[in-house]
Amino acid sequence: MSVKLFVGSLSWDTTDESLSAFFAKVGTVVSATVIKDKFSGRSRGFGFVEMSSEEEANQAIEQLNEQELDGRVIKVNIAKPKEDRPRGGQGGFNRGGGSGRGGSWRDRDNNRSGGGRGNRGGGRRDY
Repeated sequence: MSVKLFVGSLSWDTTDESLSAFFAKVGTVVSATVIKDKFSGRSRGFGFVEMSSEEEANQAIEQLNEQELDGRVIKVNIAKPKEDRPRGGQGGFNRGGGSGRGGSWRDRDNNRSGGGRGNRGGGRRDY
């Protein structure tokens, strides 16, 4: 069964082919991918290598972690499974109020403590 490795601190010059060749020194590489920015096409500085067995993956970690590839010292670890993240809709920075720190402009004008960012509230509170 193949094991996927995370490879961090890659040089901008590292390609899928050079990454695969580097890991082929210690075992059979099933796949090697440098992750690229979808807009610029430039490397994001990390990638994934899939080794053919757990033994070869452990050997790659032992022998290649903190070694130099294309002028950079790389980090090699077992890849963690991708976490499901919520998509669309309610995400974002300021869900509570309307405009910036203190909720909406209406809340501030009416001296109410608005939504916004925690207790940085909108106008005063008169009790």
